[in-house]
Amino acid sequence: MPPATPIVFVVDDDISVRESLELLIRHEGWEPEIFASAQEFLARPRVPAPSCAVLDVSLPDLNGLDLQKRITSDRADMPIIFITGYGDVPMTVMAMKAGAIEFLTKPFDDEALLNAIRHAIERSRNALRRESEIGALKDCYAVLTPREREVLALVVSGLSNKEVGSKLGISEITVKAHRGRVMQKMQADSLPNLVKIAVRLRIAPSPRA
Repeated sequence: MPPATPIVFVVDDDISVRESLELLIRHEGWEPEIFASAQEFLARPRVPAPSCAVLDVSLPDLNGLDLQKRITSDRADMPIIFITGYGDVPMTVMAMKAGAIEFLTKPFDDEALLNAIRHAIERSRNALRRESEIGALKDCYAVLTPREREVLALVVSGLSNKEVGSKLGISEITVKAHRGRVMQKMQADSLPNLVKIAVRLRIAPSPRA
């Protein structure tokens, strides 16, 4: 399956800005989707493609900063770029602290916006890849039996097979058998790899530096 074309969502109530950004975005080979209000944008279902949002701070219904909170909560893989006609320092600081990629004041340089979009799309692509990887690991974990999950949790906590057996009231040989099936089902080729998987699934705490 070919990679999905990145989508750039533009939310701005100024039709001239929407039209000019649509042309600019399409010229770069991305797919523009244009909205005049926050509510119109929020009605758009999430898409499984690299994406970012270019938001005007001043919108007629829900302002850009409030929309940012909604996006960050519901669509964490979608980085945000702000554009505004009257940016001030507190507003910029608030947006950047909340995770915005860039905060540009109109009129802005096209290349500055394009660079911000490139960076945002790369971040989105990485976030989607991590999400896909975690989903695959969760699928593997879902096929473990309750006993195998117990063995997994104890093994990655650092206990030996003998100690795991003692904790669970089963023989060391049985622990080895369960452990082998856990490794196979979780597609882990070594104990360190299994520990990394458990950390990603939050079954085990991250090792301290």
